[in-house]
Amino acid sequence: MLVVSSVNVNGIRAAAGKGLAAWLATTPADVVCLQETRAQPEEVPAGLFDGWHARHAPSEVKGRSGVAILTRAEPGAARTGIDDDEFAGSGRYLEVDLPGVTVASLYLPNGTVGTPKQDEKDRFLARFAPYLALRRAKAAAEDREVLVCGDWNIAPEQADIRNWRGNVKNCGFLPHEREWLAALFGEGWVDVVRAQHPGVDGPYSWWSYRGRAFDNDTGWRIDHHVATPGLADRARSAVVERAPSHAERWSDHAPVTVVYGP
Repeated sequence: MLVVSSVNVNGIRAAAGKGLAAWLATTPADVVCLQETRAQPEEVPAGLFDGWHARHAPSEVKGRSGVAILTRAEPGAARTGIDDDEFAGSGRYLEVDLPGVTVASLYLPNGTVGTPKQDEKDRFLARFAPYLALRRAKAAAEDREVLVCGDWNIAPEQADIRNWRGNVKNCGFLPHEREWLAALFGEGWVDVVRAQHPGVDGPYSWWSYRGRAFDNDTGWRIDHHVATPGLADRARSAVVERAPSHAERWSDHAPVTVVYGP
């Protein structure tokens, strides 16, 4: 069995004191993918990763982005970036090799319509799709599966946003973003959580801190496990570890945990 969790921590130093440390100390996960750490490795709170093997891909811009992967067992090779000069050092992608599977942590850019941020996101999408195709082909040649976990910042379907009608012109639910993700799924990549929860709204993984979004479960499903078919077929369960209450949240995202069978 392989248990993999993924969560955008919204700043690892702040999250550590709010509940991340306690969660890491009790999670049954074999692998934890973290996004938006916003910290250099030396800035991670002391003792937070005790008992884990940690690999980091921080952003060169301090206080922004950053991803990490924690594993119980010593991983093999680790690689950062998507083979693109613009996004080298951006702290958005990291992958490690484990026996029979490559696991990646992704923090895909979050754009804003009509601004350079959306242009940046669109450039990333254009360059990330070919990278994923290449990574999948290389993994297949090595008889390996691939799992890309993280904050994809795209809700694939209407069922993935509580208020989808009010967001059709907003970043994260734009038609061309959804079409891009649908194309990946059309090429054989599998949305593991949706496969485990067909025909239902959610389960949401992000709720704004504004208003009563969390209390009313007005959320978005943007944190995904995207896997090659062989690994997706091994998924036994997928849960969003939603906090019991607003006061007990340690991030605006919740961990998404999937159990993969042998």
